[in-house]
Amino acid sequence: MISTKIMERNTLKVLTYNIHKGFNSTNRNFVLHDIKESIRQIDADLLLLQEIHGERDISKSRFDDWPSNNQFEFLADEIWHHHAYGKNAIYKSGHHGNAILSKYPIVEWENIDVSLMQSASRSLLHGTIELTETRKRIHAICVHLGLFGLERQRQLSTLVDRIDTHVPHDAPLIIAGDFNDWTGKAEKYFTRDLDVEEVFKTSSGKYARSFPGWLPVLSMDRIYTRGLELLDCRRLHGKPWRRLSDHIPLMAEFAIQ
Repeated sequence: MISTKIMERNTLKVLTYNIHKGFNSTNRNFVLHDIKESIRQIDADLLLLQEIHGERDISKSRFDDWPSNNQFEFLADEIWHHHAYGKNAIYKSGHHGNAILSKYPIVEWENIDVSLMQSASRSLLHGTIELTETRKRIHAICVHLGLFGLERQRQLSTLVDRIDTHVPHDAPLIIAGDFNDWTGKAEKYFTRDLDVEEVFKTSSGKYARSFPGWLPVLSMDRIYTRGLELLDCRRLHGKPWRRLSDHIPLMAEFAIQ
């Protein structure tokens, strides 16, 4: 039923969201159940999520509503039947990282470690999505970059190399996530080296403000694309999003040729 609906509208709806490990911006309230309900209302075909727990032993004893399975399986339940998860921060009580949830099959995926220091582990999660009816493949890379400029420069260079060597230039490509690039210096890597466009800057002339969630003033999160026709893009702010994560989600919808 879901696949039929997707093909009838002939579009691909993408959501990127740093879920802050399922906690609100102050870390006082566990809001993963509210996040689950809210993202389901968007009805996206493809989710690229950052700061999502794969395992967290301590929290299970602290919160009665902590899910029995890992967070990406909990969020994907009955809607996004295909998912990939890549660790990028590992500690004694568990780990968290990036996840891709998809209504379409993920035919292959790889997690690329781009950490420069143990205290701030980072990775790029690269998945290849195959559309059910047309068998067309779309490359999706979920990104969470470092807080420091030099760190991001090296991570962006790795991202460029990854795309050059693993993504055909004529293949549709989505790069989305938390870039921590509030100064906009990452732009040259995308326009100069990859020939991709950021959807909000293309449509409105500026990046979407996505951080902090209660009053977004910094443009931390992005959606870059190549080989896809943009139909719509929106930042999801206000209720209920401002009381959930410390980021707000970004959404984009593309035509499927």
